[in-house]
Amino acid sequence: MKADLIIAHAFVLTMEGKGVGMVENGAVAVKGDTILAVGATDEILAAYQAERMIDGTGKLVMPGLIDAHIHTGLSIFRGMAQDMSHWMQKGLWPFKKNTDEDESLKGSLVTIIEGIKAGTTTFCDFDHSMNRIIQHYAKVGARARVAETVNELPDDIGQIPVGELYPLDPSIGEKKLKDSIRLFEEWHGKENGRITCLFGPQGADMMGAELLLEVKELAQKYDTQIHMHVAQGDREIDQMVKRYGKRSIPFLDELGYLDSRLMAVHLTEATKEETQLVAKSGASMIYCAGSIGIIDGLVPPIMDFLEAGGQAALGSDQAPGNNCNNMFNEMKFAAILNKVKRSDPRVFPAWLSLRLATIESAKAIGLDHEIGSLKKGKKADIVILNLQDPSLCPIYTDPIRNIVPNLVYSARGSEVETVLIDGQVVMEDRKLTTVDEKEAIRQAQEAADRISRRSREDIAAAGSDVYQMMEEGYL
Repeated sequence: MKADLIIAHAFVLTMEGKGVGMVENGAVAVKGDTILAVGATDEILAAYQAERMIDGTGKLVMPGLIDAHIHTGLSIFRGMAQDMSHWMQKGLWPFKKNTDEDESLKGSLVTIIEGIKAGTTTFCDFDHSMNRIIQHYAKVGARARVAETVNELPDDIGQIPVGELYPLDPSIGEKKLKDSIRLFEEWHGKENGRITCLFGPQGADMMGAELLLEVKELAQKYDTQIHMHVAQGDREIDQMVKRYGKRSIPFLDELGYLDSRLMAVHLTEATKEETQLVAKSGASMIYCAGSIGIIDGLVPPIMDFLEAGGQAALGSDQAPGNNCNNMFNEMKFAAILNKVKRSDPRVFPAWLSLRLATIESAKAIGLDHEIGSLKKGKKADIVILNLQDPSLCPIYTDPIRNIVPNLVYSARGSEVETVLIDGQVVMEDRKLTTVDEKEAIRQAQEAADRISRRSREDIAAAGSDVYQMMEEGYL
């Protein structure tokens, strides 16, 4: 039988079964956008011929990584809001208020490039201006599961002092909801099905109950999921108690939000009982270890969630205060932080981190029928890594395989050589084939230069800890 491409003589992680599904001398055959077969090299080469052969000797072949929660529109502010208190108010808003949509888009493209170069093939992007950001995914060739941010907050929300109740404006919410519906109707299922849309209420504290219920009805109407921050911080809980006399999760439970449509992001402030309630409801949890660790100094209750039988995934979140959108980074953070939290080195083993960035993530975002593992009939979203890179050398296969532990605790993402999405090669030998990486970086830098000039007075007035470090000569 004819295939378009066969990758042979490689270590293959299928992610099928309860672990990583390792095939030591394995091969993958691809036809069009689909995986034809996965198995031992001898068996695949006996059954298939291909127009192109890739020698996988010394390579690792695995499913593309899934970033289940990312805000690429904030990436133009990379590294401006870590090591500080109130990262959003003091670090992000002084820059955001001085940034136009075109400048935000420049940073978004660079972050998508960054993700692909580190093996991410699916991005669950959640942001404002998604009707424009989505064009990057179409051009780059990435798989995207996107949501337009919906809230009822005025543009100057960053000026509201911590502790004061947010002013909510229903007219703002209705406009943003219309943008979300337009995104769905124009883009859902486009680009050979690579682009799919969700609804994205920003948080229960940022909109009224009426709009939340309207979003829920739309998710049912369009048969899609809801991507939403839930119990993401103490400020959210304070807002909810002041407005409703209830914490976020009990409030959402009363609204009927806790079900399999909900992708609940963070759960940082959830109690153990609330966490178990979300897990048992069928909702998934998106755990952003690096972001919450850096901006809050906390470890969300992912272990409680998993122990309650919940479906979870990993995400990178935002670059202002996580500084990178690299899923190898997230896998390592997730494992190490939970070992420390539980004071137990056996907690959160490497294979679990890897599953939460591949097949378990695919289940959490509702795409496991298409992606997340290497299996006949699934989409050909495949990455090839160089195991002869110093960070992954040496290879042991007996008496213990060390490939997966090294992948999680040692790999940096630069070991990724080739990326296929939907059967198309979008990166080969570390070079993107669909966009000009250098030009994208140049344009993003020019945008950042303009933003920095406009933001100087606002950042000086904001009380930014990082700005103070600059003034005192530490940075």
